[in-house]
Amino acid sequence: MDMVCKVLVFFAIFYTVTAEIYIVTMEGDPIISYKGGVNGFEATAVESDEKIDTTSELVTSYGRHLERKHDMLLGMLFKEGSYKKLYSYKHLINGFAAHLSPDQAEMLRRSPGVKSVSRDWKVRKLTTHTPQFLGLPTDVWPTGGGYDRAGEDIVIGFIDSGIFPHHPSFASHHTSVPYGPHPSYKGKCEDDPRTKLSFCNGKIIGAQHFAEAAKAAGAFNPDVDFASPMDGDGHGSHTAAIAAGNNGVPVRMHGYEFGKASGMAPRARIAVYKALYRLFGGFVSDVVAAIDQAVHDGVDILSLSVGPNSPPTTTKTTFLNPFDATLLGAVKAGVFVAQAAGNGGPFPKTLVSYSPWITTVAAAIDDRRYKNHLTLGNGKMLAGIGLSPSTRPHRSYKMVSANDVLLGSSGVRYNPSDCQKPEVLNKKLVEGNILLCGYSFNFVAGSASIKKVAETARHLGAAGFVLVVENVSPGTKFDPVPSGIPGILITDVSKSMDLIDYYNVTTSRDWMGRVKSFNAEGSIGDGLEPILHKSAPEVALFSARGPNTKDFSFQDADLLKPDILAPGSLIWSAWSQNGTDEANYVGEGFALISGTSMAAPHIAGIAALVKQKHPQWSPAAIKSALMTTSTVMDRAGRPLQAQQYSETETMTLVKATPFDYGSGHVNPSAALDPGLVFDAGYEDYLGFLCTTPGINAHEIRNFTNTPCNYKMRHPSNFNSPSIAVSHLVRTQTVTRRVTNVAEEEETYTITSRMEPSIAIEVSPPAMTLRAGASREFSVTLTVRSVTGVYSFGEVTLKGSRGHKVSLPVVALGQKR
Repeated sequence: MDMVCKVLVFFAIFYTVTAEIYIVTMEGDPIISYKGGVNGFEATAVESDEKIDTTSELVTSYGRHLERKHDMLLGMLFKEGSYKKLYSYKHLINGFAAHLSPDQAEMLRRSPGVKSVSRDWKVRKLTTHTPQFLGLPTDVWPTGGGYDRAGEDIVIGFIDSGIFPHHPSFASHHTSVPYGPHPSYKGKCEDDPRTKLSFCNGKIIGAQHFAEAAKAAGAFNPDVDFASPMDGDGHGSHTAAIAAGNNGVPVRMHGYEFGKASGMAPRARIAVYKALYRLFGGFVSDVVAAIDQAVHDGVDILSLSVGPNSPPTTTKTTFLNPFDATLLGAVKAGVFVAQAAGNGGPFPKTLVSYSPWITTVAAAIDDRRYKNHLTLGNGKMLAGIGLSPSTRPHRSYKMVSANDVLLGSSGVRYNPSDCQKPEVLNKKLVEGNILLCGYSFNFVAGSASIKKVAETARHLGAAGFVLVVENVSPGTKFDPVPSGIPGILITDVSKSMDLIDYYNVTTSRDWMGRVKSFNAEGSIGDGLEPILHKSAPEVALFSARGPNTKDFSFQDADLLKPDILAPGSLIWSAWSQNGTDEANYVGEGFALISGTSMAAPHIAGIAALVKQKHPQWSPAAIKSALMTTSTVMDRAGRPLQAQQYSETETMTLVKATPFDYGSGHVNPSAALDPGLVFDAGYEDYLGFLCTTPGINAHEIRNFTNTPCNYKMRHPSNFNSPSIAVSHLVRTQTVTRRVTNVAEEEETYTITSRMEPSIAIEVSPPAMTLRAGASREFSVTLTVRSVTGVYSFGEVTLKGSRGHKVSLPVVALGQKR
């Protein structure tokens, strides 16, 4: 079955028309970093991790000044009507998006005051039980006053496909304590143009949509894309409910309740910034405008399930595309950013989230699995998947193949074995029997769905249905789909062959191959109840893998990615009844889908809980708390495993590495009290950029409006809660600085381990930190033997009062 976020690819846009969309950056600081110097305008710059005061007259007047400069430049260069400005970016970057001809773009590129001109490119999405799996109801929510206070007054912004505001997961009355006005959020609420009602209700606190680039490109269709925050896709509603949906919402489909859904931070507010659309995805210039607005409005957390996967035209550096540069501004303003790692796994270097200021989230499989079985008349039991009730107990049913019950030649124009059109099949032959259908490429492409098979079987009065996979491409992923009637998907080709052989042997035919009598029998088991596995969590097959790359030539970066692992496989969450992103859930209120798109909002919601407990912490401190307290062991106490392909291209499990899971699987209760944090701010991020080999200092200044500093000496010295050295020659020492965020003094012993090809030493072996104090320690790595592959290890700081933090270490030994 196609996942919601199967592949995340950003395509450069080539149009037959002459005009295209360009993102233009200008000289002069944006609001967030303007320190004065322009006559008549005082400084508006914020300190690292400080929010912009958008109510200040200084901020609004300087913002108007920047916008006037954008308009003046365009007005001086081009005739009115020959271009269209789409957005002015003022808060995080200084620039604008415009619809221009290539010649006009070239004129702008040569104009004084213009730093860069980038052709826009397209974006696509990276696409219940998990609160219990993560221990939130028992270990985390009680510390904040219970679920009805978990995330109180924290605003999570979602850059996604909008929201379905009528869903019970977003209802404001679903709480014992009414939502009052928010003390600081300043975002606006659009009205639904069809009903004239506001999208906001207290729980949803802001709702806006961004589509100027999509409209200029001719991609926007208001009939299906909705010129409002309405979710016409499903993806945005799903991610918002994972992070901040109401607690205890019954997940009902086809008359069965699959449990109760809850967000990670059920009391958090939701701010919607729709910039993705169901048919074409989105455009970076719309996404950048949405991020800029979200930070202006005062969100605390940003959840992003999009990210570029191909280079923009103006930079070779992964960290300096306009998307990541805007997010650097967001983090400088104190906003924590969680971004999906991407779904290009299990292959290396498939990440679409690169930068140290972003928390990059990989996807795990949790402990809940859905299985089912088909029992044949010969006694064989065939394993499969299907979220459906069983056929009647202690009874078998005749099985009929769709190809054998065609109404004359009516199926010639279609693929009748797909069972998508009941009108081409003979109801008299199907009624009361189990209908056998074929799982063709149409299901992978999305033109056929299991939901439609179930509807066909129901319409024809079948006792149930079986979908048979006869051949499979490597990487095809099969997820269970809810069905109101008995149904099963046989995914193992060898088991499918057993079924086909049994059917052919038992079915009596005449000399022309027409069926004389159907004699194959079978019964379908109950697939509604999940099986809980102790092997969880495991890294999902589709989850993108490291190493991280510093440029679009795929050279390794001295920064570990992904950062952390969170549930992202088979996640129940809210769905838009308008949503068409998943054919199996059209018209439904909930969907069970997979992707790193589902993992990122888990981290966004948990970050909201940490922010609620520690409101003064920086985004880097929150990220550190999540990473250093994560676990690299599964529920059975064994090292984490990762789904991977074997040599025969079948799925197998291998020992996972930090390139699969980063620091490990999130542990929310430990993250609330980490003891130590590895903090970092804007200057540290600049130091990382400036010391990364191959990045042009002029390019850094173009994007950050700040001259380089080289005090960090090497990017591996960036104060990350992980250590990565991509080119280790002989010996290298890296430093880290920790801050005691506990309430009392604590003594930590520091230990380390590493695979044999690289030696590791730490200094000092122990240190005592008073509450609020910071200290440095060093880690020395020495090449013992060059193996051509990365070595993995860990540094652990164990405190005398029970705190424990761990840093993953990855290094590649080189001869020179």
